[in-house]
Amino acid sequence: MQELFAERIGGHRFGQDSTVYKFEKIKRAKAAAKRAHPDTELIDMGVGEPDDMAFPRVVETLAEEAGKWENRTYADNGIPEFKEIVADYMRELYDVRLNPETQICHSIGSKSALSLLPACFVNPGDISVLTVPGYPVMGTWTKYLGGEVVNLPLLKQNGFLPQVETLTAEQRQRAKLLYVNYPNNPTGASATPEFFDHLIDFARTHRLLIVSDAAYAPLNFAGQPLSILSRPGAFDTAVELHSMSKGFNMTGWRLGWVAGAPGAVQAFASVKDNADSGQFRAIQKAAGWALRHQAEITPAIGEKYRRRLQALVETLSQLGFPAVMPQGSFYLYVEIPRGLEGGRDFASGEDFSQWLIAEKQISTVPWDDAGNFVRFSATFVADTESEEKRVLGEVRRRLQDCRFRFA
Repeated sequence: MQELFAERIGGHRFGQDSTVYKFEKIKRAKAAAKRAHPDTELIDMGVGEPDDMAFPRVVETLAEEAGKWENRTYADNGIPEFKEIVADYMRELYDVRLNPETQICHSIGSKSALSLLPACFVNPGDISVLTVPGYPVMGTWTKYLGGEVVNLPLLKQNGFLPQVETLTAEQRQRAKLLYVNYPNNPTGASATPEFFDHLIDFARTHRLLIVSDAAYAPLNFAGQPLSILSRPGAFDTAVELHSMSKGFNMTGWRLGWVAGAPGAVQAFASVKDNADSGQFRAIQKAAGWALRHQAEITPAIGEKYRRRLQALVETLSQLGFPAVMPQGSFYLYVEIPRGLEGGRDFASGEDFSQWLIAEKQISTVPWDDAGNFVRFSATFVADTESEEKRVLGEVRRRLQDCRFRFA
């Protein structure tokens, strides 16, 4: 068996790599902290998914639809009803007008869409441009297909927006896909209309497709949620991925959609048709209820995360961290201290994150791709607002005696 594995996953070396990856290190550190401090609550601010269930009426709709005989069959590339509701939702929230038949195709979550899109466009030797830190799935599949990945750093001094001008002439010629994600995971930054306009001009000039991952788009604290598809020229050169996960508390339901340039959506639907048989019709119908009632759902979710993030910003700022309220998502991305006054140094985000878990029983996610940062998530479990305040107060209490050194 060992000789049969494809080279793209390691070939005969598959399963032999002893490297411990970031999230496994965090998992092990949390387990060690629990063993060392069994009577101390571990506060997990590293979780990247909502802490609450889907709204009750959405769950009820799922139960009702799951019991209907006609919903038992394959959904293929999505039921017409869901596409039409998506079109209404995109018009209502983003002022984007889409043809449900040619410009929308459902996906079994954004991750599935990001894994299939390279199969539509990438040949051996082609380039996908990604941003770091960020979500690596499209890059992983680009490499599987014999393509290459060019990473653009998201730097604080550039507002965590990629500088596409730094791509060389040769990279621009070979590039097929350009991935962006706003509001951004992990930085919490939002794109501006001007940035999207610049990106569209760049993509049209150099003949590449923008893949805009808008999974966090409904959770925008900087004004009206923004879609790249609302900008002039976007339908010529962009597709956008939306999700029921973040803005509707439906992470495990695995449902989203790809929308935008008709040719790209058609290509995605063709590849997808050979990869899956569609998401359960009852899930699509329950999601349709949620989309029709987004004004009752998403603002309440967003307000909870905004409140939690603001409290985190205030706590960390008082301790000397250069913490700034994010423009969207449910993440707070902050530069780490250099060390403790009169004590140890922190060599990296990972070093600081491991210290937080071991010494303070607070779990975060480190990022060292473009500077040394950690990501706090506002998705810690708290059933009530009073419980939320208790957890945040406990974070403050555990850190208040620390004397961090930032220079």
